[in-house]
Amino acid sequence: MTDRSLNREPTYNRTKKFVKDLGIYAIGNIGSKLITFLLVPLYTHYVTDTADFGYFDVCLTACFLLMPFLTLQLRDGAFRFLIDAPSDDVRRSVVTFVSRSLTLTLMLGLVVATTLSLLGQINYLWLAFGLLVALSLQEVLSQVVRGLGNNKAFVAIGILTAFGVGVFSLVFVVWLDMGVRGIFLANIVARFLALFIVEMKIRIVVPLITPGLDTRALGREILRYCLPLLPGTLCWWLTGSSDRWFIMHYLGLDANGIYAVAVRFTGVVSTLSLVFYQAWQETSLLQYDSDDRNHFFSQMLNGYIYVLSFIVISYAFVLKICYGWLVAPRYQESLAYIYPMGISMMIFSVAAFFDMGYQCAKDTVRTLPAIVLSAVVNVALNMWLVPKLGIWGAVTTLLVTYLVLVAYRWHDMHRYFELQIYPSTMGYLAVALIGAVPFYLNRAMWQDVLCLVVCALVLIMACPASLREKIFNKMYNKTRVRALKDKYVNRHKDIEK
Repeated sequence: MTDRSLNREPTYNRTKKFVKDLGIYAIGNIGSKLITFLLVPLYTHYVTDTADFGYFDVCLTACFLLMPFLTLQLRDGAFRFLIDAPSDDVRRSVVTFVSRSLTLTLMLGLVVATTLSLLGQINYLWLAFGLLVALSLQEVLSQVVRGLGNNKAFVAIGILTAFGVGVFSLVFVVWLDMGVRGIFLANIVARFLALFIVEMKIRIVVPLITPGLDTRALGREILRYCLPLLPGTLCWWLTGSSDRWFIMHYLGLDANGIYAVAVRFTGVVSTLSLVFYQAWQETSLLQYDSDDRNHFFSQMLNGYIYVLSFIVISYAFVLKICYGWLVAPRYQESLAYIYPMGISMMIFSVAAFFDMGYQCAKDTVRTLPAIVLSAVVNVALNMWLVPKLGIWGAVTTLLVTYLVLVAYRWHDMHRYFELQIYPSTMGYLAVALIGAVPFYLNRAMWQDVLCLVVCALVLIMACPASLREKIFNKMYNKTRVRALKDKYVNRHKDIEK
C-alpha cells in the first residue's frame, strides 16, 4: 500500500520514486497504445467506408460522454480515497461502496437501453451499450487496483486489453469480415477478458467486497468528492469531443472519419502525457504536504514542458515521413491536422498538471468554473468556425479552448501552490511552435529529416541542467556497473584457468 512517509524524503528519493512509477506506467500505456496505434492502418484498410468508421467514432465518443454518469465518476473517488487510506478497514469500505454503487448504476443503464430499443431503431445500440459497460468496469476497477498500490496489475489490465483488442480485431474484422461490428466486439470482449484474467490471477478486488458492511458515512464523503466532477465531465465532453458532432452535422460522416484518424494519431502524444499524469498524480498526492512543495512542483512542471516539446517535434516529423505507408490514400488528408492538434494536446497536458491542485486539496468543486468557461468557448467557436473553415475550424477551436483553460488554471493554482516558469521553458515552447513552419513548407523527405535533426539538437542543447544531470548520472552509473561486472567475470575466468 502507499507509504505516507514518502513526503518526508529528500527530493532525490521522491524523484527516484516518480521515475520508477513513470517506467511502470510507460510500459503499460505505451505498450497498450502501440497496439491500438497499429490497429489504425488495419481499420482504415478493412473498413473501406469512411462513414462507417466515422459512425463508430461517434459511438465511442458517446460512450466516453455517458461513462462518468453511469459510474458516478467513482473511478476518481476510488483512487483518491484508496491512495492514502490509513487501514485495511477503510480500503474494504471504499471497495465495497464502489462495487455496490457500480452494480446499481449498471442495472439502471440496462433499463434505459432496453427502453430505447423499444422506442425506436438505433444502429448498433446493444453493441454500443456493451462497449459502454466494458469501458465503465475497466475504468473503475483499474483505478481501484491502482489505488490499492498494485500498479503492475493496473498496467497488466491495459496491456491485456490492448493485446485482446488486437487479436479479436484480426478475428472479427479481418477473418470474419464483420466491419464496424467487429471493432465493437473486439473492444468489448477484450476488456471483459482482461479484467477476468487479472482478478483471477491476483485476487485483489473481490476479497475486499464485504456484504452487509455499513459504508454510508464513507460513501457520502466519496460522493461529495465525485459528484461535483459530473458537471465538469459534461463540459469536458463539450470541450474535447463535441467537435465530432459539429463536423458530422456540418461536413458529414466522411469528414468525421478523416478527423477521427487524425485524432487517433494525435492520441500518441496524449498517451505519453497520460503516462506522466498517472505517475505525477500518485507522487503529488503524497507530496502535497511537504515543506519544499513549491520548488519540487516547479521543477516537475518545467521538465514536463521540455519533454512535451521534444515529443511533439519528433513525433510530428517522423509521422510525416512515414504517413504514406501507414494510412490508406483516402485518409491521407488527416496528416495536415496532426501538428496543431499535437500542440493542443501539449497545452492540455499542462492544464492537467495544474488539475492536481484540486485533487490534492479534495476541492473538486473549484474545477467547474474553468471547465464551464472552456466548454462555452469550445461550443461557440465550433458553431462559428466549422461551417466556415471545415475541419480546420475544429482544430483551431481545440487550440484556443485549451489556451483559455491553461490560462485560467495557472491563475487559480496560486491558492494551492506557487509555481515558477523558468525563462528557458519559453524557449522550448518557441521551438515547438516554430517547428510548424517547416512541417507545412517542406516538400521533400530529406528536408523533413534535416528539420527533425536540427530541432532535436536545439532541444537537446537546451535540456535543463537538472534533467541532464539525472540522465547523465543514470547512464554513468549503468556504465560503471556494467564495467565492474565485466571486470568481475573476466577475473573469475582467469582464476578458473
